[in-house]
Amino acid sequence: MMLQPFTLPQATTTVAGLRSAHREAPRVLALHGWLDNAASFVPLAAHLPAVDLVAIDLPGHGRSGHLPPGSQYNTPGAICHVLDVADALGWDRFTLLGHSMGAGIASLTAAAAPERIERLIAIEALGGLRGPEEETATRLREHVQAARRLGDKRLRVFADLAAPVRARMMANQLSEPCARLLVERGVMPVEGGYSWCSDPRLMLPTALRMSEAQIDNLLAAIECPTQVIYASPAQSYYPEPLRSERIKLLRDGRMAVFPGTHHLHMEHPGRVAAVITAFLQEG
Repeated sequence: MMLQPFTLPQATTTVAGLRSAHREAPRVLALHGWLDNAASFVPLAAHLPAVDLVAIDLPGHGRSGHLPPGSQYNTPGAICHVLDVADALGWDRFTLLGHSMGAGIASLTAAAAPERIERLIAIEALGGLRGPEEETATRLREHVQAARRLGDKRLRVFADLAAPVRARMMANQLSEPCARLLVERGVMPVEGGYSWCSDPRLMLPTALRMSEAQIDNLLAAIECPTQVIYASPAQSYYPEPLRSERIKLLRDGRMAVFPGTHHLHMEHPGRVAAVITAFLQEG
């Protein structure tokens, strides 16, 4: 299944993304991870059946616009953005597919708007990262200090794409083809070469994080069937038994685990697509 570029004008920013040529159920809205973009789902799309797959660049990422000055990149805003995109597509109910940060946003959207989400597919995250209560003040101080210094920072310029591709390969254990997919959609031409087009505000430390109890409450509120897919060995920020314990909170959840790295949907798209296909065909 090939994906074609599209744009959607929104009230606060332009939404860019990639969409399949199919206009039939199931409708699947895909959300990428932090500092990734819609190209994250290109390898997976080639292995999926005929679904209406819409992979968007989240605000501040890829070809989508940045949030206006003074706006904050936060979870409630991301949830509203996802629902606004669905409204613009004319989708009342749909499946959410997310990877990493996108899986956190997708799972919390399912909790916040259960009447809209038919099914949830979460890859390498569920519910978001927790923040110990005793770190709350320190985390907020670090965010405020970094935000007030942000205006002095300049974006790095690369003479060609080789350096950013190598950087993504090293940072995310990605193969060269997968890293190049993300980089080509994640940079813009500037004088002297290329620069990342992501909003620098995305690099700020998170101001506030929920406690594990708050995340548990939200996961228990997800009403739709949920398929979670994890790589093994587990990432340090989603260790066992945490990820298995979170699955138990779901009303209708199941988990698939197989060897791979954090971007297993890009590096092993056939195996991930097989799990997704079987899940979408249930019932």
